[in-house]
Amino acid sequence: MPIRGLAPSTTPITPAHFDIERVIRPNILALHPYRCARDDYQEGILLDANENALGHSIPRSSNQIHQELSSTLDADLNRYPDPSHDQIKYRIASLRSLPGKDHIFLGVGSDEVIDLLMRVCVAPVNEKILITPPTYGMYSVCAQVNDIGVVRCNLNLSGSVGEGGEYGRFSLLVDDIRAAVSADPSIKLIFLCSPGNPTGTLISLAAVKAILDYEPFKGIVVVDEAYIDFAGEGASAVSLIKDYANLCVMQTLSKSFGLAAIRLGIALAQPPLIQVLANTKAPYNISTPSAQLALAALSEEAIQGMQLKCQTLVESRKQLQQSLESLSALGVGDVIGGNDANFLMVPILNKDTRVPDNTRANLIYTELAENKGVVVRFRGKEAGCDGCLRITVGTSEENATLLQQFRIALIQY
Repeated sequence: MPIRGLAPSTTPITPAHFDIERVIRPNILALHPYRCARDDYQEGILLDANENALGHSIPRSSNQIHQELSSTLDADLNRYPDPSHDQIKYRIASLRSLPGKDHIFLGVGSDEVIDLLMRVCVAPVNEKILITPPTYGMYSVCAQVNDIGVVRCNLNLSGSVGEGGEYGRFSLLVDDIRAAVSADPSIKLIFLCSPGNPTGTLISLAAVKAILDYEPFKGIVVVDEAYIDFAGEGASAVSLIKDYANLCVMQTLSKSFGLAAIRLGIALAQPPLIQVLANTKAPYNISTPSAQLALAALSEEAIQGMQLKCQTLVESRKQLQQSLESLSALGVGDVIGGNDANFLMVPILNKDTRVPDNTRANLIYTELAENKGVVVRFRGKEAGCDGCLRITVGTSEENATLLQQFRIALIQY
């Protein structure tokens, strides 16, 4: 069954073992997408969408409100937003070196993309996703909400050959994943987080390709790249999209762009999958204020600013790591993982045994948050993260306060 809204193509699909029409649920392929009023017309006397013709009621006379919302209030807030946001897509395509807007889908944060991929690809009860712990928790949450199974193949949890990279701690165990999908053909999606959360570790493109090329797996590999701009040149799986119809890369404006509040998530893939997602999404999912901020953030000048801030945070990450290592005598272990994101994972050790200690880590986490005004994240219950705190790289002032209060808490506990 063809994908509705997608023009026929004679271009050969690669890899040859992949057929998207066998991955997408039949009821989704048969779906007639909701056609909203703005899909047809966006200009003129708009009397077609039951909008409030008199506009919003936020007073412009209030100085405080005017200062806070002046640019937003100038938008046509009584009108539904553009359902496609082509200008944003064009700028993303240019930034990520993709052919055009037909390779881009926009969601309300990456979480909408995750949920939508599951709903269009994975049948409730009978089919599954595969995740690689320790990883982002929303994959399993969305799976449970959608009543689909979860197969877990841990990342390499050993640091015996170093941190990160092709074979070090938190690298992908390709043979384990291949064995899992060979044993269970009901697995439709594989979620890989790169750089990982909470691992902060890139998954090598060679490992991603090894899964994409594995003929027995007929589903889609989803690479979540929320932190990719902190990882350096050539790290993104977007470069593989042209050759792999079974790849979907997720990105966001929340991290490197510093726009977590606007909830703008991105799926990057070949047009057939993008069209399916567009057919299935709720109408008007991206608000006009969010779209205005996203478009501004994707201007040439703003992108240069984003890249400079990423460089600053990477340098600060190195300095923070050195400072944390200086606390070894107080029971702070060496930072683990590849350090490819804007945070660090550090184990808290038992004072006597010098092994990672969840109880002590949790006490220090609570002390910092409740009595020291510094909030980090306890990750000790994740696979391979015993005793670990995840620490986001802050401003230089925030990092200095963290280190000061951290030292006091370590002495106390």
